Amino acid sequence: MKLVIADSNDIVRVGLRTILGTEKNIEIIGEAKDNQELKQIVKNFEPTLILIDYTSDGFDIDIIHQILALNNKVKFIAITPEQSAQTLVDALRSGVVSYVKKDCDLGEIINAVKETGRGHKFFCGQILETIQRASIDVNDIDFESFSCEPISLSEREIGIVVLIAEGLTNQQIADQLFLSNHTINTHRKNIMAKLGVKNTAGIVMYAVKTNLVSPNKFLFASEV
Repeated sequence: MKLVIADSNDIVRVGLRTILGTEKNIEIIGEAKDNQELKQIVKNFEPTLILIDYTSDGFDIDIIHQILALNNKVKFIAITPEQSAQTLVDALRSGVVSYVKKDCDLGEIINAVKETGRGHKFFCGQILETIQRASIDVNDIDFESFSCEPISLSEREIGIVVLIAEGLTNQQIADQLFLSNHTINTHRKNIMAKLGVKNTAGIVMYAVKTNLVSPNKFLFASEV
């Protein structure tokens, strides 16, 4: 595992290097203080893993997409202070594979790096709690299905997306809009096709991402 540590804070980088530097199978090949340094390291050394605080000075969430454009095989592990559920989801949609908080146990940080290097996703307990408080189950979301291409939904489809995100079933939406259950089901299928998602969770995530609903106001509903 060829790891790069990306954080603008010198003390944080030293701490992470100390924690991870003695672990077998983890080779720290570079450290970056900002976006430009990280790009250069990726070009020169081709890391397999990047442990990054994209919220620290000199970095932003867009760097993840930019790096993946250079090397789509590198895997990102985010390590940040407390963030909102929507910010976490944005990071996952941008290409972050695993996520831990900076005040996590040392063991969780080490496990995050190791598990990601093995091809798995890893979320520390605090990150999972934040996401789940917003009624999001990371196991139900196909993050890779999201696309950066422009999405065009009709006014009717946007209205249905909002109602789905608020937890209404097909029948409840049909009753509210004075439409048939079959029509709502057709709209739902068309919406999923346009968004490139496979389930209700994907529709809800789109609604949260585009601020159609607050992440604190919706609940997943069971289909009937």
